Amino acid sequence: MNPNPGTFPIVSYVMSRLPSLTGKTTSTASESNQVDVEQPLAPPSSDHPEIVGQMPNLTDPELLASMSRALGEVSQTRVVLDLLGPRPTHEDVDDSRAKIAEIEAQLSRQLEEIVLLPRPAEIDIHAWRAHQAEKEKECRELAEKDKHIYKAVVQLDGMHDGYEKLLRDAEKRLVKIYESAEDVEDGGGDGGDGGDEVDEEVVGILNEAYGKGIERVNLSGRGLRFLPEAFGRIPGLVVLDISSNVLSAIPDSIAGLENLEELNISSNLLESLPDSIGLLQKLKFLYVSGNKLSALPDSICQCRSLVVLDASFNNLSYLPTNIGYELPNLEKLMIQLNKIRSLPSSVCEIKSLRHLDANCNELHGLPIAIGRLTNLEYLNLGSNFSDLKELPDTFGDLINLRELDLSNNQIHALPDAFGRLDNLTKLNLEHNPLELPPPEIVSQGVITIKNFMAKRWIDILMEEEKKNSQEMQEQGQSSWLTKSTSWLKNVPGNVVGYLGSPASSTPKSQTDAFLDTQL
Repeated sequence: MNPNPGTFPIVSYVMSRLPSLTGKTTSTASESNQVDVEQPLAPPSSDHPEIVGQMPNLTDPELLASMSRALGEVSQTRVVLDLLGPRPTHEDVDDSRAKIAEIEAQLSRQLEEIVLLPRPAEIDIHAWRAHQAEKEKECRELAEKDKHIYKAVVQLDGMHDGYEKLLRDAEKRLVKIYESAEDVEDGGGDGGDGGDEVDEEVVGILNEAYGKGIERVNLSGRGLRFLPEAFGRIPGLVVLDISSNVLSAIPDSIAGLENLEELNISSNLLESLPDSIGLLQKLKFLYVSGNKLSALPDSICQCRSLVVLDASFNNLSYLPTNIGYELPNLEKLMIQLNKIRSLPSSVCEIKSLRHLDANCNELHGLPIAIGRLTNLEYLNLGSNFSDLKELPDTFGDLINLRELDLSNNQIHALPDAFGRLDNLTKLNLEHNPLELPPPEIVSQGVITIKNFMAKRWIDILMEEEKKNSQEMQEQGQSSWLTKSTSWLKNVPGNVVGYLGSPASSTPKSQTDAFLDTQL
């Protein structure tokens, strides 16, 4: 559970100097009394040359000792997580939450059945209620037992998430400790290398915007390294563009931009977004492409006004589990050039979605209910390479799809219902080992492919109809024989006796013929 040196460089460096976390021991008890202060002061190894080069004072014994004391909670949490095990994958967490919801839904149905069960007349009402209570208790206990393993997965993920937040807070604390130490060493000098001048310019622009009630601020391409907290005090701001800078963090004060509708923070060095971004209730356009994000905060699902979300060109391996349940207005989702292995099933609930670009990821497949996205017009699933091998049967329900890219995958066959995509006009199937439709059909273009798959789909339906018809006919014949046998069992005894008597040479009467027709 070591902190990622790329994400938490200072925390990683300081923790690598702590003997309690590196497994180093001292030879005497007297030495161990000083270990937390003295051991971190050992000459730095070659594990963190970049951070030591950028912050040379990290080798100072007193500074390291001060920093190590600030990491007590982080160290304790890491020890616990080392015992509990690695963080579960996003797919495991998503599946566990789905299982929990399924078990709870089943429990709800069982409890309803118990309540609606009629009371037998011979049982006293009080005894019946006690019986119902006992049955409810049994159902709840069984449900809790079934949920236990899935809840453990979700809880472990939550603990790791909490650990990540601890690391982020710790990194900020260590930066402040380091800066304070530098100020003391420099005698409180002006420290000016131009970076602070840029920050002052930004503060000036933002203060002007606040004073005049400006709705748009463009700070793109200014070489900004830090963004002051003051910019969060412009409640009237509607559009903020801080793209193409070198920002490594966005302050929590962003939550103060209560009227913000468009935020562009693309092309920076961001490794995470603040949880407070979820407080931007009026945000419609969010551009965070071209950063180093490994995850989007769950709080982003609270931006219920979002229409466009561009998180492309990052290091995302998953999307927030509930992203589809809580973004009812999302029309455009761009997540290309990431490392996403699967889409959460909730994505299928974004009925407003028109544009989905998941090009260049590591998708193993699509959610089974993808066909619910009936307003989807553009879908790019290209270049998922060896990971994407098939499409779900519901793919044919994407009735408004106009443009589809499936190139550079390992798809062997298009879904049977593919021919139902009546509005499809652009289709890219290049570099797939397609067997269905055959290559000679694919080479003729989208119309021929659609016609081929549509005809095949009709043939499948007709064959299914024929099969069902035969089964019904067989069932009908079986039913007719059963009824005839039943009729024979119920006719008067003298007639049965007559039918069962030895054959006679006398010609059969009209009554005999009538009985024959019934058999």
